[in-house]
Amino acid sequence: MKICRFDDNRLGVVKDDGVHDVSSLLGRLPSVTYPLPRYDLLVAGLDKLRPELEAAAAKGPPLQPKKLLAPVANPGKIVAAPVNYTKHLQEALADKGIHHGNLIGEIHKVGMFLKASSAVVGPGEGVRLIHTDRRNDHEVELAVVIGRAAKNVSPAEAMRCIAGYCIGLDMTIRGPEERSFRKSPDSYCVLGPWLVTADEIPDPNNLSIEIKVNGETRQSAHTSDLILKVGELVAWGSSFYTLHPGDVLLTGTPQGVGPVKPGDVMEATLERVGSMRVEVSAAS
Repeated sequence: MKICRFDDNRLGVVKDDGVHDVSSLLGRLPSVTYPLPRYDLLVAGLDKLRPELEAAAAKGPPLQPKKLLAPVANPGKIVAAPVNYTKHLQEALADKGIHHGNLIGEIHKVGMFLKASSAVVGPGEGVRLIHTDRRNDHEVELAVVIGRAAKNVSPAEAMRCIAGYCIGLDMTIRGPEERSFRKSPDSYCVLGPWLVTADEIPDPNNLSIEIKVNGETRQSAHTSDLILKVGELVAWGSSFYTLHPGDVLLTGTPQGVGPVKPGDVMEATLERVGSMRVEVSAAS
């Protein structure tokens, strides 16, 4: 199943003929009071709600959304892998415009990092660049959405804790500051175009991924080249944090990262998921 959020926080099921509005089922989610839960209500209840979503999607006519939002409305945290492709590690070490004198090491040594959940937007909202006097880069990635609580799980157990997958754009300002600081401005984490449930992607470590900027291919790789595979990353993350439904794990970007500027258009594609078009502008 493919699930999207669109327009004014509507919920849709994506089929070949378009998006089917199933927003009426949002009322089936549990009501909450303060303090709010540390997880995304829709993702946490997805397994139970899925039969109703499928039935509702079969009834209504398809529509074409005006704007796609991030498929996860309330990710508690974004856990990101910094250098999880060997060729990207090599280009980062070779290009001062990428590393700026920062210590760059393989993922086994440097670990993962957190990216602010306030950075999350959908493809229809676009990226709004800040500090445009500096280099702002695209980094396309496979994004993993956690579906159930995970703490100290094994790689095999980790795969059973995944709700689904989407495309992630880990936008980055180059410079000497700490990594999370440069990667967490508003709109610097694009998720989309929708969430594809895990049953539709039996092997996330076997997908092609690419991004084009203004029609020019910049990054083109395959998740089979991941240094740490999906199950290993989720397991490792769970050894440091409790992962909750709706948490997102960015698995790392391949070689070919490069700058974008206001007016550019990015088109990211992930096999078995789809494509998303993202416009770049300057923050007002």
